[in-house]
Amino acid sequence: MAEQQLMQSIGRIERALSRLERTDFSSSSAAPHSELVERHERLKAATQAAMNDLDRLLASKGRENG
Repeated sequence: MAEQQLMQSIGRIERALSRLERTDFSSSSAAPHSELVERHERLKAATQAAMNDLDRLLASKGRENG
């Protein structure tokens, strides 16, 4: 059960990150304020760090069970 919830959470994080990466912030008509761009970069970095932590956690659980 906990593993299924973890996998669902990872899936949601990956889909959100994918949507963020597909967003075109370069067009002049939709160019966000610089603060928004900075927040986006911080969120992207925090998400990547969380995914790295999850990868390490899953790898260590795999070693324990394998």
